[in-house]
Amino acid sequence: MNKNDLVAAVASSTGLSKADASKAVDGVFGAITDALKSSDEVRLVGFGTFSVAQRAASEGRNPRTGEKIQIPASKQPKFKAGKGLKDAVN
Repeated sequence: MNKNDLVAAVASSTGLSKADASKAVDGVFGAITDALKSSDEVRLVGFGTFSVAQRAASEGRNPRTGEKIQIPASKQPKFKAGKGLKDAVN
């Protein structure tokens, strides 16, 4: 399912127009992104938790040349599925 499919599913299940459903989906994605940018956690009970994980700097290798390279520290978005979502899938 891609974003257009998600918008269509939201529109059909809520009775909204596709334009309004698209704005709603974009609003949800934007709110989650903004919260993660400020290192907040987004907890949706029964669905899951979005959070930011710190990845430490490390040393890697260039697969073509084999030379050592430094991989800088970074922040990675992380999602942990909640019980409701796990139960629905299984």
